[in-house]
Amino acid sequence: MNDLVRQHTALSESDLEWLHLLVSEWQLLSDLSFADLVLWVPTRDGTRYVSVAQMRPNTGPTSYQDDMVGHLVPRGRRPLLDAALDEGRIVREGDPEWREEVPVRVESIPVRREGRVLGVIARNTNLLTVRTPSRLELTYLQSASDLAQMIAAGSFPFPGQQVDMDASPRVGDGLIRLDAEGVVQYASPNALSAYHRLGLASDLVGHHLGRTTDELAPARGPVDEAMVKLASGYAPRETEVEGSGGVIQLRAIPLKPKGTRIGSLVLLRDVTELRRRERELITKDATIREIHHRVKNNLQTVAALLRLQARRMDSPQGREALDEAVRRVGSIAIVHETLSQNLDERVEFDEIADRVLAMVAEISPGTVVCRRTGRFGILDAEVATPLSMVLTEILQNALEHAFAPGEQGRVDVSVVRSGARGGELTKKRGDGPRSDGRLLITVQDDGRGLPEGFDPRRAGNLGLQIVRTLVEGELGGGFDMVPAPVRGTRVVLDIPVEPQK
Repeated sequence: MNDLVRQHTALSESDLEWLHLLVSEWQLLSDLSFADLVLWVPTRDGTRYVSVAQMRPNTGPTSYQDDMVGHLVPRGRRPLLDAALDEGRIVREGDPEWREEVPVRVESIPVRREGRVLGVIARNTNLLTVRTPSRLELTYLQSASDLAQMIAAGSFPFPGQQVDMDASPRVGDGLIRLDAEGVVQYASPNALSAYHRLGLASDLVGHHLGRTTDELAPARGPVDEAMVKLASGYAPRETEVEGSGGVIQLRAIPLKPKGTRIGSLVLLRDVTELRRRERELITKDATIREIHHRVKNNLQTVAALLRLQARRMDSPQGREALDEAVRRVGSIAIVHETLSQNLDERVEFDEIADRVLAMVAEISPGTVVCRRTGRFGILDAEVATPLSMVLTEILQNALEHAFAPGEQGRVDVSVVRSGARGGELTKKRGDGPRSDGRLLITVQDDGRGLPEGFDPRRAGNLGLQIVRTLVEGELGGGFDMVPAPVRGTRVVLDIPVEPQK
């Protein structure tokens, strides 16, 4: 709609915002009317109309099989559009049009804002299934007529009341029509069922909706008076009411077709099951976070026991092996600690990488500097846990073997995360879906370099065996260790990950 309005019309940005507000609300008008809606706006030179938006009803058959958005119509071809635009009134004259052997009643509703008519809504009703209307349909049509008059007068939609149509109740979910005093004139079957779930034992018609709702909801002190007014439809508001048997979502729409409130529409939806599932998910998330927290605590206990054992070891090799085990356990604990603070099984890995760098740097404090460039971003837990161990092993290997004791040096960790490179087939991780992203990690030191004839794929070092197993077997990536261009060693990891959002 933005492109069409800016390309073809002379409407201002504030006018465009009003049209957006209207389009966010007009599913309500379409459903109440059982009709298609097409928004026509005059072009900049005034010789044509351009259709900038379209809506089909959920309550009846459509009149348009094709998409009308973007169509241009010369002025004069559709007299009802001309009359509504020029006279600023709703135009219903004329015989039904026949479209593909379907009779269609066409009406035109001017869209007014601050005294100016911005465009015209063409309301098209498929008459093929017309029958004697029920009380429900009569209430729908009367409410649609009131809303159409409010649009023509510029009092609907309500400024500053942007509605999320995906979350708000719709016409079919439940509808109540109130008079000016807030007394129920009509309640649809779905609306009545929702109130029965709250605990209502009688019919709604003839009862004051605000007071009835307040009696069904738990006592809320000062909020009670506001609940009475809201459920009575005095102002455009949304709320939820929770009773002993369920939860309903309410949306009040005051009806002022001639400037004075004659009553209100209250749309409502039973969201009891939805809220129950949300509470279950919250409980599940809390349980998962608690599990991660306990795993982290247990791992820290294991690390502490290993440290105690290392202090009692007389063999330097045994003490060194236990220290390495402590760091491996610590890298996993860091991931679980981060997961215990999140709502989902995803972590910001940059924080984990920095903590691993700091933990491993304790091997040679003050002599070798470890630095990171680039961002890992957010990773799934199934990737973060093995990757933290891989990073620990590579850094530990570099600090232990690349530098002599007390020697100064540097280890750089650089990260590039992107989509799949052109023409490259991404590996699968396990039996899961194909990943379209890549994580390229380079760890480079300026130490003594690799021994003559060193082959990382055949090396018996336990750390390198762990790296190969995790990278190739669990992460489905690639691993290589080569001499650095100038001095030292370069380790390259290429791992498939979910693409950044």
